[in-house]
Amino acid sequence: MRVLLLDAAPGELLDRELGRLVGHGLAVTLNLRRVSDPAGVTEAWSDRVEFTDVDPFDESVLIGEVVRGGLGYHALKSRAGVPLGAAFLAAATDRALAHRLQVIGRAGAGTDHVDLVAAARHGVTVTHTPGSNANAVAEFALAQLLALTRSLASYNEASHQGRWSAPVAPAVELSELTLGIVGLGRIGLALAERAQALGMDVQGYARRSTRTPVRRTASLEALLATSDVVSLHLPLTPDTEGLIGPAGLALMRPGSILLNTARGGIVDEQALADALRDPAHPLRAAAVDTFAHEHAAFASPLFGLPNALLTPHVAGMTGNAMAEAALRCADHIAALLAGRPDGVPVVT
Repeated sequence: MRVLLLDAAPGELLDRELGRLVGHGLAVTLNLRRVSDPAGVTEAWSDRVEFTDVDPFDESVLIGEVVRGGLGYHALKSRAGVPLGAAFLAAATDRALAHRLQVIGRAGAGTDHVDLVAAARHGVTVTHTPGSNANAVAEFALAQLLALTRSLASYNEASHQGRWSAPVAPAVELSELTLGIVGLGRIGLALAERAQALGMDVQGYARRSTRTPVRRTASLEALLATSDVVSLHLPLTPDTEGLIGPAGLALMRPGSILLNTARGGIVDEQALADALRDPAHPLRAAAVDTFAHEHAAFASPLFGLPNALLTPHVAGMTGNAMAEAALRCADHIAALLAGRPDGVPVVT
């Protein structure tokens, strides 16, 4: 079974990921485009792995790789959210190929980069690794919050310039704040547990009525209006796209903070930028790790705003989280290709 590894785990994790895939008896083709030491990897794995070097974010180039020589691939593994749309899926499952695409594996939880309707239409199963980065993202959200409440970025900048920047006003402690969590899945609950341990009052909102240890609000609007900090932990779907816009932001408490480590499209970035520019707006600051346009297309109206803490989608990038995601994804791909779907998470 042929597998195309679009974007491998970084550093020493690459060897573990390749070892797991090869150990399952899969014929792996590694895309070297995002590999930090392509020469070293090629030398170490040339007897067990084939190589290519393509820009996975260029759809025409990616399609060209998949149909090259009429071979095709049985499975494809993605980590960084490479868009896999209808045109790609049609090409990768073309009956003229010797090996039609059967499985897409995502080393991570989100699958909004895949056209799931087209995947289902072409008989492609999409699997992912929910929960693999829950602890990492929860810790990162707390780091965002601490950086904003304690003004770490401004103090750091002033200190590097040789200025002794005393506080204009005392900072708040986390135990003084109410945290509102939108989305009570694995990451949301991991954040709730950590925030409660730090003395925060925690409440949450979720569309599903599953039981959780977190006090729930009756509506998203109620959560926005009664939280000092709002942290988003939802998948990007047609229902959640643009969920936080001008109306929702206007409901927030004076001096409030918004954290987004979920998906960029959940927040209207222009509305957020407008709110942060307005000194009369109740929102005081925001920390954003995910954007509507990322990687080579990275652009945002939030650029340059001093009260916006921006990071390049790195919340889940810890060694433990990335290893867990990469190895679980390899196992899921192997199981599905072998006709053993039991226990493998599938996205529909």
